[in-house]
Amino acid sequence: QVQLVESGGGSVQCGGSLSLSCAVSGYVYSSYCMGWFRQAPGKEREKIAASDTAGSTSYSDSVKGRFTISPDNAKNVVYLPMSNLKPEDTAMYYCAASRHLVPYYSGGDYCRTRVEFGYWGQGTQVTVSS
Repeated sequence: QVQLVESGGGSVQCGGSLSLSCAVSGYVYSSYCMGWFRQAPGKEREKIAASDTAGSTSYSDSVKGRFTISPDNAKNVVYLPMSNLKPEDTAMYYCAASRHLVPYYSGGDYCRTRVEFGYWGQGTQVTVSS
């Protein structure tokens, strides 16, 4: 059974930084797409970042240049350092893994736009105050 556990959420002021972590267990880590999603109250879930196992990454326009998805294959952890946070970044953040195996060099864009994510963590709350 695949398990994903997020941590690192919290409250921060506008312009501040936080770093989220996602511990992955239950399957051989390699050759999956990993992604970070977020959902604010009353809004649809947004896919904000994705990475293939080789480290190719892709981001939504809303976080590009401020967030970084960073898989550590040796530790089975996926990080999401976030900087220059804004009130509109307030949301529940979820880590996810692709439902199926993908090629090692799938590409970040492929992971973010073409892959179905089927394994989810419980989420961690990020709140940014103005």
